[in-house]
Amino acid sequence: MPLKIDLQIAVPAQQAPTKDMFQSWADAAANACGCNNKELTIRIADEIEVSELNSRYRHKTGATNVLSFPFEDPPGVVTDILGDLVICAPVVQREADEQDKIVEAHWAHMLIHGVLHLCGYDHIDTDQAIEMEALETGIITGLGYPPPYDQQSS
Repeated sequence: MPLKIDLQIAVPAQQAPTKDMFQSWADAAANACGCNNKELTIRIADEIEVSELNSRYRHKTGATNVLSFPFEDPPGVVTDILGDLVICAPVVQREADEQDKIVEAHWAHMLIHGVLHLCGYDHIDTDQAIEMEALETGIITGLGYPPPYDQQSS
């Protein structure tokens, strides 16, 4: 079953993906790690909002490309909520330009990366990073995009 997506566009983004693209990428990630049939909120935000969230919840300065907020059911309550992703449109665009990546492919990577975090994957240590990057690469190349960790992706 596909994820139920609530897409919030808080800031217009140059070359922003469509809701159908977000749906396709999120479903591919959720299916790959067994987190399908859930609800997901995706918010496209600016650097000010993402900087504030990054500071408040991660105690880090500045905007980052994607923040993931997994939902934890209250005790005794079961929901189908996977969580929230906040993607910083200006950072994604800038990273794609700086890394000479296809903008659409970088958006796909950031969305997939965030969904994998919501499904429990992380990259805190080397073994986790290897596992998560391999899964990301498989999903992204399966969608027809270049491998995300290659420097020459366009």
